[in-house]
Amino acid sequence: MKLEQIYTGCIAHAAYYLENNGEAAIFDPLREVQPYIDRAKKDNAKIKYVFETHFHADFVSGHLDLVKNAGAEIVFGPTAKPGYKAITAEDGQVFKVGNYSVKVIHTPGHTMESTTYLLIDENGKEHGIISGDTLFIGDVGRPDLAQHVIADLTEEKLAGHLYDSLRNKIMPLSDDLIVYPNHGAGSACGKNMSKETTDTLGHQKQVNYALNPKLTKEQFIKEILTGLVPPPGYFPQNVLLNIKGYESIDNVMKRGTKALNAIEFEAAANETQALIIDTRNPQEFNKAFIPNSINIGIDGSFATWVGTLIPSVKQEILIVADAGREDEVITRLARVGYDNALGYLKGGIQTWMDAGKEIDQINSVTADEFAALSEKQKLNILDVRKVSEYNSEHVVDAISAPLDFINDSMTKIDKNKTYYVHCLSGYRSMVFVSILQARGYRNLINVAGGFNAIKATQKFQVTDYVCPSTLL
Repeated sequence: MKLEQIYTGCIAHAAYYLENNGEAAIFDPLREVQPYIDRAKKDNAKIKYVFETHFHADFVSGHLDLVKNAGAEIVFGPTAKPGYKAITAEDGQVFKVGNYSVKVIHTPGHTMESTTYLLIDENGKEHGIISGDTLFIGDVGRPDLAQHVIADLTEEKLAGHLYDSLRNKIMPLSDDLIVYPNHGAGSACGKNMSKETTDTLGHQKQVNYALNPKLTKEQFIKEILTGLVPPPGYFPQNVLLNIKGYESIDNVMKRGTKALNAIEFEAAANETQALIIDTRNPQEFNKAFIPNSINIGIDGSFATWVGTLIPSVKQEILIVADAGREDEVITRLARVGYDNALGYLKGGIQTWMDAGKEIDQINSVTADEFAALSEKQKLNILDVRKVSEYNSEHVVDAISAPLDFINDSMTKIDKNKTYYVHCLSGYRSMVFVSILQARGYRNLINVAGGFNAIKATQKFQVTDYVCPSTLL
């Protein structure tokens, strides 16, 4: 079967391209749709359908632009009520893509419209399932997101639906089917996802905790809800964009990639409520940046952190970026619904300094300097990694102040005291310090290299249990 997984690591997202006999289908596409159109053109195929597994929370789908630019039809599963023209399929309905068949299997639980698509080849052999957020590799979709849009859909109700969907619709399927999920490790749509992005259903039945046949419904609900942290604030806003519709990405890109000189950039900042996001790497940002700008580096989990830290997708944004990466920044903002970028600083920070404009800096020390200081005096240490990382291993006496809950974390800080701030590698700590400095906290010092570098000095006592992390 000609099926390609198109994986985007920065948001741990998988879209799928299916093609046979001149017809193609895209499953769960990202906002920027030209790569899918180009892929179909390479096969001399027409994109017939865009299959959506559900109304996504962690990204804005590209289905509307695929209708506009490729003439595709959108397909949702049962109970979906989009605010635009689309096919709402029936459970068991079959769609043809060339000589392949795509069978709709309604699997509510992650959301009520969640649907799994069974792929059947030209000989009638069942090949695999595109499972969306119903079934991941090593996990299942969290059942607490829909209640942030529809209050009556409690997490307990949805978890119960998910149990029934898995037991009655997924687990009876053949063990040799390949599972093609919508996300992998790093996504906030689950809590225990594997780094692997495909597997056989049979193997998942053996190793996926949520498919344990011994679990009662009550035990499943308890297990699935244990350990969930609140979802990022942008999730319900993305759901509504996917339900109601959104502006074409062509318009978003045209507006966001407007080049502004230093005078124009400063005027835009002063005349609007725009937030300045500097997307350079932390080591460059801390040397010189525009006052009150915040650092969210493009080479980390950029879109996810934007969505976590900026409350409204309607926020106006001005961009500082390395030359040649402006389009990438605007695209990654648009993926999570932040469509109101007003332009970028042409020539970057050097242009700003050449124009004689004011700059700011962040105090930073190396791990060795941090260690030397700690031998002379007791330091106030802020660990801004996730709570799970902190609980696994942390510097003794460090205060847990996770970046993902920064408004709560800042209540732990005394403005009159000096704090040394670290994460794992230095990425998140610079984000944290830049935001707090923009809010008037001037006594925060970043520890470059983060916990990894601190441990390497062998000068600090840490907890015994080590839980490896791949988070930036």
